[in-house]
Amino acid sequence: MRGMSEQPLPDLGRLAGIVTARELADFGVARAAIRSMVSRGTLMPLRRATYARTDLASKVLDRPGGNRALRIAAALAAAGPGVVASHHDAAHMYRLDLLEPPPDAVSLTMPPALTARRSARPGINLHYASLPPSHIALRDKVPVTTVPRTVLDLGRTLPFRAGVVTADSALFRGWTTKADLLSAIDAMAHWPGVDRARQVVDFADAKAESPFESIARVAFYDWGLPAPELQVVVGADGEVIARVDFYWRQHATIAEADGALKYANPDRARQQLERDARLRTAGFEVVHFTWRDLHTNPNMVMWRIIAAFHRQAVLGRGRVR
Repeated sequence: MRGMSEQPLPDLGRLAGIVTARELADFGVARAAIRSMVSRGTLMPLRRATYARTDLASKVLDRPGGNRALRIAAALAAAGPGVVASHHDAAHMYRLDLLEPPPDAVSLTMPPALTARRSARPGINLHYASLPPSHIALRDKVPVTTVPRTVLDLGRTLPFRAGVVTADSALFRGWTTKADLLSAIDAMAHWPGVDRARQVVDFADAKAESPFESIARVAFYDWGLPAPELQVVVGADGEVIARVDFYWRQHATIAEADGALKYANPDRARQQLERDARLRTAGFEVVHFTWRDLHTNPNMVMWRIIAAFHRQAVLGRGRVR
């Protein structure tokens, strides 16, 4: 006779076989059997009365961001049908960049029609908004808002530069296009914050390769600098010298956003110095700045770029607006 610890578990098509105690009861699995399976390691508790198959959950936990993915899937199981992961947590499932770590509570969205029979649960941040079918997708068996809807939800609710980080990331990875984003905005025309989301979309650029480059672009905009070209190949006399992060063609000025590890390798640091020397010999100004510079002394970065513009204007190789 089959022991209670060996009872078959229902396959509800969820990440890591996640199931609630109520669903197990509906399939005839008694509470004593659940306790036994937890004790034997067959089931892994995720939140109150919500479990995952330990063998499947362990594989998820081995992935980058797997712990959060399990929490998202467990929150959805607890919330019930018709609810999707959204905002920061939809972005997490797509592995889109976020400027700041997500809040501890999992972000879910449910349509207003469900609010009368649903209540808030611990560890869940519920958003109430329309969820047309075209705004819903599956990501690793987890129901989530689509990439355009996710970008716009964050653009509506986060500060401008944080919205730009995620929008740039989505465009750079090819998960969406500006046309898709603008089409989604049309369906959200009267929603709170949609004007800010539209500004984010207008500003977003698929050539921004990192959050650092995204917030640098916002800083340039805030300082009133002209928008630079991104990821441009530059050179002189028909010779390619480098591919640069930011380029102001009218000022013959280059800016490079230096990551923390950019000069960790001495050979790479030497190559960078040689490259800069060749660029300057070819008539370009080159300005380097770090993430720390941008956060602790942004005015210094701004004035170094403006000073480069002025030097080029004096030399007749650029003009200052």
